[in-house]
Amino acid sequence: MIDPHAPVSRGAPLSSGAPPWTEPARLPVEPGTARFLVLACVFVCAACGLVYELELVAFASYLIGDSVTQASVVLSVMVFAMGIGSLGAKRLRWRAAVGFGAIETALALVGGCSAMALYAVFAWTGGWGGVWADGPRCLLVGFSLAIGLLVGAEVPLLMELIQRIRRQDAGGAVADLFAADYVGALVGGLAFPFVLLPFLGQLTGALLTGSVNVVAGSALVLGLFRRDLTRRARWTLLVAGLAVLGVLASAAVLAGDFEAAARRAVYGPDVRVAAQTDVQEVVLAGGTDGKPLDLFLDGRLRVGGRDERRYHEALVHPALAGPHRRVLILGGGDGLAAREVLRHKGVSRVDVVELDAGLVDLARHDPGLSALNAHAYDDPRVHVTTADALSWLRRAPAARYDVVLADLPDPGITASTKLYSQEFYGLTRRVLTPTGRLAVHAGPVSSRPRVFWTVEATLRAAGFSATPYRVLGHDTGFATGPDRSAGSSRTPHDWGFLLSTPGPRAPRPHLDFHPATLTDSDLRVDVAAARLTRVPGLRPSTLARPQY
Repeated sequence: MIDPHAPVSRGAPLSSGAPPWTEPARLPVEPGTARFLVLACVFVCAACGLVYELELVAFASYLIGDSVTQASVVLSVMVFAMGIGSLGAKRLRWRAAVGFGAIETALALVGGCSAMALYAVFAWTGGWGGVWADGPRCLLVGFSLAIGLLVGAEVPLLMELIQRIRRQDAGGAVADLFAADYVGALVGGLAFPFVLLPFLGQLTGALLTGSVNVVAGSALVLGLFRRDLTRRARWTLLVAGLAVLGVLASAAVLAGDFEAAARRAVYGPDVRVAAQTDVQEVVLAGGTDGKPLDLFLDGRLRVGGRDERRYHEALVHPALAGPHRRVLILGGGDGLAAREVLRHKGVSRVDVVELDAGLVDLARHDPGLSALNAHAYDDPRVHVTTADALSWLRRAPAARYDVVLADLPDPGITASTKLYSQEFYGLTRRVLTPTGRLAVHAGPVSSRPRVFWTVEATLRAAGFSATPYRVLGHDTGFATGPDRSAGSSRTPHDWGFLLSTPGPRAPRPHLDFHPATLTDSDLRVDVAAARLTRVPGLRPSTLARPQY
């Protein structure tokens, strides 16, 4: 009987399933310590790989939009590439140590620089159009493929290295390897949103991750398996690793200036504030020296100083035409909806429920934004609660408010789906008085009628009667407006709203709303034209099945 673990003689040919080595590696430490070091390297490499993946998803969501689509593209392409990388790594089994060192060096360079490269391409070439119209998306797929190929090649080579230390059954080796890999992925997944992103930012965080990656891979190969490498291979890996570290360190030193220049290219030359809050990236441009203020949240234009007054007047004033002693604003952390509410006599209390405390702090203290909202948060009638709007509504007292204003992210954004669901509107109806009114921004009617009418269908399913209306722009559309992507030239020609009341009778904003009595802006409210674009047969949106 042949012992399955007996070493193959030096002259015997190797079968396809035989290991490419004939004796245990000569190690500078005990086998138990060596196995621990290999598994520690697996842990570190897995954490770095997941950080690269999350970096790509985050940048794609900020700069390109539609987080679900971008996450699906990145994840599916990377998983596919990992499979191809694993197959390709079979050719490197004969030289597992040098192959693993080379892969980690390349992965550190590609993954560490991916965020900066994506930002540069989007900032300086995103508006080229023509053949390069989808350039940033193509680059995103390219980085996903490259990183996936390199990450996929890690596990087969690490499997060979761990077997070089002490031969064991394949099941036990795979279990040890995957346990370290999955735990490392968990740590990397938690470190990205809670450590790297808030404290270092995306660019520096990616560069630091690449540095950790190349140090861990090079230390394992050059320290533990150096006797498996020729002298030339050792020097080549050492020089390559030091070169990659030098590139990453230089990029980290320049990251601040690079990011400032890229922000100016994306958001314009008047960027004053760029802050990463606990919730999102907030960028303020202009707002001083007579320049209009633009507020960007995660790369999307939330407030455009050239036309924000038209939007907030249309959202607020029709709803406050009736009783309005107590007003609830869901979202609206910029304070601009509160500004319009406070212009009405008879308002005794305004409750603002905003998820991002950092945005509220800017609205209180930034000179440009606080001036634009007329220092609304200094009014003693305004009370701010930092909470998720849906969760807060579940605990709110019933029949408390005369008016609810849903000043929320655009309904076309995947992350805001729950804020346009039947459950959300059912909870909103509960906190309204029987004669109360709810005003909802539902996106442009002309360019996205399906989204707009899905919101209307959801309101009806929740027991509201809704009157659609829109505010018309100029012939070329609005220059800026809520939730427009930075630098987008395809601006919609209108803003769509829904004014709702509980029960069967819908309000009539074109009779109740008289903007000329409040401002001198040229504001037109169009009810009839909004109805012409109705899309039949839509189902109301629920949390389980969004209709966007």
